[in-house]
Amino acid sequence: MDIIDVARQAGMTVVLEARIGRQEYHSVHGSLAALLDFAERVRAIEEEDEALGQD
Repeated sequence: MDIIDVARQAGMTVVLEARIGRQEYHSVHGSLAALLDFAERVRAIEEEDEALGQD
């Protein structure tokens, strides 16, 4: 699961704040509705993975 992509799909804004070596630091901003959508998307992905027997 690409958590940054899921956040963007939920309508949140993802900003790259810094890159130090290979490590990236992001800020995520959005409305409460976007946060609820994000949580629902993550839950659905996790349920799908469990149904497929993936970790």
